[in-house]
Amino acid sequence: MPETSRRNLLFGTAAVSAGAFLTACTSNEPKSENTARSEQPAASDDKPGTPVTIGFAGPQADHGWLNAINVQAAERAKKYSEVTMEVTEGSNDTAAQIGQVKTLINKKVDVLVVLPADGKALTQVGLEAMKAGIPVINLDRVFASPQAYRCWVGGDNYGMGLNAGHYIGEQLKDKASAKVVELAGIDNLELTKQRSQGFADALKNYPNIKLVARQAADFTVESGQAKMAQLLQAQKQFDALWNHDDDQGVGALRAIQQAGRDEFIMVGGAGAKSAMDAIKAGDSVLKATVLYPPTMAASAIDLARALGQNKGVGGLAEMEIPTSLTLYSAVVTKDNVDQYLPTGFS
Repeated sequence: MPETSRRNLLFGTAAVSAGAFLTACTSNEPKSENTARSEQPAASDDKPGTPVTIGFAGPQADHGWLNAINVQAAERAKKYSEVTMEVTEGSNDTAAQIGQVKTLINKKVDVLVVLPADGKALTQVGLEAMKAGIPVINLDRVFASPQAYRCWVGGDNYGMGLNAGHYIGEQLKDKASAKVVELAGIDNLELTKQRSQGFADALKNYPNIKLVARQAADFTVESGQAKMAQLLQAQKQFDALWNHDDDQGVGALRAIQQAGRDEFIMVGGAGAKSAMDAIKAGDSVLKATVLYPPTMAASAIDLARALGQNKGVGGLAEMEIPTSLTLYSAVVTKDNVDQYLPTGFS
């Protein structure tokens, strides 16, 4: 799963890629200042522009969300006849990925899109690409230096926790005394700390709610089942559960069903199709999931194409794409699940 820092620029996406909102500057000689922007075509439209070769160095697809990142990038690139994508074999090994990115630099691709296995470890090769005149779109796990990328695109981990907490708070606000438990991700990851902090901050708005237990899992089905079983054994009654990750949530639901427990509501995280299907069916404790959209990879391809074609972003006064783009963590419930279901990943 990705490691990111919270960014200031909020730019929401959920049902569609943020790239669907990108428009481009195609001329430096507009008819007039007042009509220049309105007459510029969308960067994400299907009209071919200047040929662009995008180098994509993605993650090893050993997790549903990570696999969705690779799929989103590949599918987005296919939309553009003028875009050629050079794809490396996904790797969680930093040395291997550094070598792969160096190969893309040597091939002189026009733009690089990199989701680093380790942002800090790949900072140097990001700097190398930028110095070679190849702009870098840093996807999700942020490099240690802003000089190593032209634009950062990623999710809002703090916002995930915040929105999960507010959803649970609103469901339980009329209960005199409510108990909540948290099934977190890997505790030594910054993203886990951010999600937990956002959740804790949201609950401060609901003095009737108390976080009574927290257990860290490992973003896997097996760890989710084992750690949830421990929580259920230790807590004989509670009112809500927030689970940081829908992959480990599959295991958590198994443990809940095996224990025959249904006195609480469950909120997931990330936006897996299995979670959305369960929410729509309405036959389990899972009532919502908070998105961490893998559509960020599609948006990164849109931005890479815009950079390669010297285009900007419509809806903004600036002539250039932004330096950072943080996706919004929408809460998916039975009321809006049909809207978000197409973005669910397996």
